[in-house]
Amino acid sequence: MKQYSLFLNGQWAPSTSAGTFSTRNPADLREVVAEYAAGGAEDVHAALEAARTAFPKWAATTVVARGRILSKASQLLESRKAELAELLTREEGKTLAESTGEVQRAVDIFRFFGGLSYTVGGQTIPHDLPGNLLLTKREALGVVCLITPWNFPIAIPAWKLAPALLAGNTVVLKPASQAPALALELARALQEAGLPAGALNVITGEGRAFGNSIAVHPAVKAVSFTGSYAVGHGLYQALAPRMVRTQLEMGGKNPTIVLEDADLDLAVNLVARAGFGLTGQACTATSRVIVEQSVAAAFTEKLVSKARTWKVGSGLTTGVDIGPAVSEAQLQGNLDYVSIAQNEGARLVTGGRRLTDGDLAHGLFMEPTVIDQVTPSMRIAREEVFGPVIAVIAVADFTEALSVANGLDVGLSASLVTRDFKRALEYVDKIEAGVVKVNQISTGLALQAPFGGVKQSSTDTFREQGAGALDFYTRTKTVYLDYSV
Repeated sequence: MKQYSLFLNGQWAPSTSAGTFSTRNPADLREVVAEYAAGGAEDVHAALEAARTAFPKWAATTVVARGRILSKASQLLESRKAELAELLTREEGKTLAESTGEVQRAVDIFRFFGGLSYTVGGQTIPHDLPGNLLLTKREALGVVCLITPWNFPIAIPAWKLAPALLAGNTVVLKPASQAPALALELARALQEAGLPAGALNVITGEGRAFGNSIAVHPAVKAVSFTGSYAVGHGLYQALAPRMVRTQLEMGGKNPTIVLEDADLDLAVNLVARAGFGLTGQACTATSRVIVEQSVAAAFTEKLVSKARTWKVGSGLTTGVDIGPAVSEAQLQGNLDYVSIAQNEGARLVTGGRRLTDGDLAHGLFMEPTVIDQVTPSMRIAREEVFGPVIAVIAVADFTEALSVANGLDVGLSASLVTRDFKRALEYVDKIEAGVVKVNQISTGLALQAPFGGVKQSSTDTFREQGAGALDFYTRTKTVYLDYSV
């Protein structure tokens, strides 16, 4: 069992309350993975003060020097990739292949922003008078707080941390309590890479105390949050009185539309990977498939056949495709949605059960599940499940498919499978989503491209990832300089 302290002002410290909590391996609940300090309000205050004190010196460091620290951290993370991937799998549950890919993603993000440091700056703008300069410069905001979820416990902290630090801000990070280890390992790598004390502080423990503290602390200049709509909306309201810059990325109910001209084998492969991969525990997962009626039966038959080939088990076991749910509550919620769908008139075609045979009895495993005869008004078609559950909705044509896809108050990721180029472009124009894909899975993002949702999936302002991520973490100062005098 690993033991972690809070990371405060460059030191590893216990919480002021001396309280602790632990995480267990969701594939085998008998195994305690790690024990953590449970930070409270006093610890959050100490972290914020450390970040405030460290800010002037860190902001005065050149952007290239800050980038070198990120690049060094990238190298350290890559040297520990196998170790970190195994830890991620033990704590969060995804397969070792998925965990390895996620750690590599963090490596690449830090490398990307390290390289980007040589290009970060403002612009020179032509002035209408001679002997004058007109230019802009980027400046850091100050102390920023990052709140990250459990389902990507190193990738999401990395894609928030890297631009925040590169911009010259100091950071207080709060990872989700279900899987905090990788965020603390990120802090360790940054510390070893030369990040000065106070530039990054990590608080583990109960989220409410953290949210309440940052909402009123005058040092907090920006908050970036990824998680549920309910928590994000509440945080947004709490920060509004001080007009704190806020970035929220929340849930989705991501559709994949399958048209009658589509290659059904391709469509099934894409949907299965996007719906069952990562145990369905991705905000961009396909949880509803909208299929033209003429091919709905054939598509569903192929999807069911595919689902039955996916192997469920511990993510550390070779050949396993689907790991466990992250928690008992998450698993039970998934199972409840299957029952609700059936009670509302949908048909369970395959899966839908908890798996308890052999070693699976000690974990939180569920069969990959396909439900059809789903109508757009059913809860299974409207609410985020966050498990390996795919709902199939049959529609008359492309027009109805678009209407159903856009008929919810969320819009994060959406995919279309078709051979019709014209329909593809019409879909790109009309789909209400922040991430739009054609003949690709709804999951998976390019780190160099902007990411974010629309409607209630996001505050729909600043985007994450890519060079544009720096926009949230900087303000622009416009400079007028007359050298003719």
